[in-house]
This record gives sequence, structure tokens and C-alpha cells, in this order.
Amino acid sequence: MSRDMPEATNTPHGGPTHRRWRATGPAARCTAALHAWWARRHGSAPPAHDTGGAPPPSAAAGDSELWRMRTTVKDEPGALAALCTALAGLRVDILTLQTHPLGDSTVDEFLLRAPAGTDLTTAVSLAGGADTWAERADAHDLVDAPTRVLRLAARTAQDAAELPLALRQLLGRCTIRSRPAAPAGGSPESVPAEGSLQDTVIRLRAPEGGVITVERPYLPFTPTEFARARALVELDARLGPRIPRGRDVLRLPERDDVCVRRADSGDLAAARAMHERCSPQTLRMRYHGPAGDADRYLNHLLSPRFGRTLAVQTASGRIVGLGHLLWDGDETEVALIVEDAWQRRGIGGALLARLVSMATEAGCAQVYAVTQASNTGMVAAMRGLGLPLDYQVEEGTLVVTARLDAAAARRTQERGGHGERIGRP
Repeated sequence: MSRDMPEATNTPHGGPTHRRWRATGPAARCTAALHAWWARRHGSAPPAHDTGGAPPPSAAAGDSELWRMRTTVKDEPGALAALCTALAGLRVDILTLQTHPLGDSTVDEFLLRAPAGTDLTTAVSLAGGADTWAERADAHDLVDAPTRVLRLAARTAQDAAELPLALRQLLGRCTIRSRPAAPAGGSPESVPAEGSLQDTVIRLRAPEGGVITVERPYLPFTPTEFARARALVELDARLGPRIPRGRDVLRLPERDDVCVRRADSGDLAAARAMHERCSPQTLRMRYHGPAGDADRYLNHLLSPRFGRTLAVQTASGRIVGLGHLLWDGDETEVALIVEDAWQRRGIGGALLARLVSMATEAGCAQVYAVTQASNTGMVAAMRGLGLPLDYQVEEGTLVVTARLDAAAARRTQERGGHGERIGRP
């Protein structure tokens, strides 16, 4: 899409490569605001029985389903007991329970195993629960909350690019966006040092000085969730910039071996030099228009805050190819550029296979690439993944979406590797 860069972006791309453009207290003070905050949530309550896109429950005898359910009860003796008794009467097994105190009420969050077809909402309502929300769960939800948080913290400690994914897994279905500290043509967004919580929106100061916004449809965030998210961001800030330093050797026909490794903003000069060696046609294919202002957004593309970048490097240290896996709100984009002299050697396909494998490991359901119909190399690389593809033309630009699953991703990695694994990028 040959559009100019927006005045202020809150997706990582910075250039005209993406298909969607979006405009965008301390404990003592928090306590006083809890009642007003929770009272405002009634207007945004979701449908009481949100199945999260799951098929209608089966009524077959003996079938059971996993559910995540959240409801509000009065903070008084016996309130939780009445709720549990009502669920037990329906032969519902309570697997885990978390409580979120809110002064004179408590938000109780359950992981349940219920007989198929159980009307959870009615039973909970009759037992004193209010503002009940439920969605289908899966086996991944069986991990208890402290263990899950510790695992997310460990992942974040290893790789700065994990922060958006860790927040998404911590808080459930939500959209996470990053906004630079000083957006081009706009004024900086003001966020208190301790962050802010407003119903379904969390805003936190990003470690590099920008703003991280987390939005969740319908379901308001609790102060407990806000505190967990803030702690994860604070951990990330204390650890500073970091990426894994492993690398793969990629064996190419008729060329010396090259390596594939993770890249970040420290590679800005080498990435700029590669762009200067690329032909105008290659730059047009990558950026869908003039790329004279590549310096304005290369730093964004290389930042681990907005995704992951793989670099192809020669024995002399020259970067000859880049592959980006970019977190676009609640979607994931893949993008490639290979220097002209190194094209048609299998580098693009190898990069794409690794990016797709990384997306699968991150729990992404699909990835999309924005390109032109004339970019036969990118189209062929997407087809070479062996994954189900969807093609869509938007404003003269071809958007190819690949649906991911673990087995297909493993086959893709095997086809695209062709190299000796030295370490994990």
C-alpha cells in the first residue's frame, strides 16, 4: 500500500507495509477509586455465555467441558460457599479459584469442568452471583496462576520481544499496542508513573519511554490483573534490552555458508547499508512504494518491543537479508527483504519458515504477509510453507494469510531449515 507513514503509529511497522492503520496508583489512591471503577463496568458487560467461538455444547451423556467463569459476589461470610454449593449441585467440578477483592464485593474467577449443556449463568445468578462472564477453556488453562506468571516472567527475562505475548497470555484475549514516547507530528501521551486502569483499558509506561496500551473487549480488568501486568513490565524495564544470541548455519548452493540470527536495533547501521545496496525494485516490493525514508522506521522494525527480526549474515559480517515477525495488535505480520545479489538462493523461504515456527511457538493462530501480486518470490515462499492460505486483495495490494498449527509448523521448519542448527535464534 503506497501510503505515507501516519502521524503517530501504534503498530510496529512505521512504514507502508501493514494492512490495518489504527489511530490511536499507588495502593492508597487505588483503594478509594475501586467502588467507582467497578460500578462503571456494568455498561460493558459481555453476553453472559460467551463461548469464545467454540461450537455449541454437545448434549451427549458423559461429555464434559472446560469453562473459565468470572462472577461478582458480596464480600460477606457464606457468599462463596453458596456459589460453590450451587455448582456442586450441578456436578460441576471446580478446578481452580482466584479471588479479586473489591471492598464490599469480590470478583471470583473459576476454572470449571461442567457436564455438557450446563446452564452455568442461571445457576450462579440464583446463588447470588452478578455480572457473570464465561468462555470455553482448554488444557492450557489448567496451569495454576502463580506457575503461569512465573513461566511468563522467565520467558520475558530471556527475550524482550516476549513482553507483548506474555501480557496477552497473562490477561487473556486482548489487544496490545505500543506508542512511541514522541510520535511524529503528535504530542506525547501522558501516563502516570504507576500506570492507569480504566475499565477495559490498561495503560503502562513502556520500558523504552513510550506507552503500552492493553484493551480487552467487554471484560473489565481487575486491580489484581493490573498489578500483575505492571509487575511484568517493571521486570522487563529492569532487565533492559536483550535478545537470544544463538544462530543457525544456512547452507546455500553456489555460495558460502551464511548464518541466521536474531537482530535488534543494534543492527541498524548494517541494515541501512543493506538497504542502500538494494535496487529500487526490491525496495518497492518490500515497502509497496518509495522507500527513501527507510531510516524513519527501520529502528522501529528492528526493535524487539514490536516483534522479532531475523538477519542473514555472511562470514564477513554483512547483513544480506532480514525477516520480520511483527505484532500488529492482536494479529501477526511477516515481512522479508533479501539483497538483490543473494536472491533466488532459498534465503527468503528459509527465513519465512523460521518466522512461522517462531509464530507458532508464540501461540499465534495465523500470520499474514502484505505484498504485490507481481512479487512472485514472496508468493512462492508463502505457498512453499505447505499451510492453508487465504488470498485477499485490498487497495491493489495482495494480503496472504497462513493458518498455523503445530504439526504444519514443524513440517515447515524441516523443509525450510536446510542448515545445521548451532543455536536457537
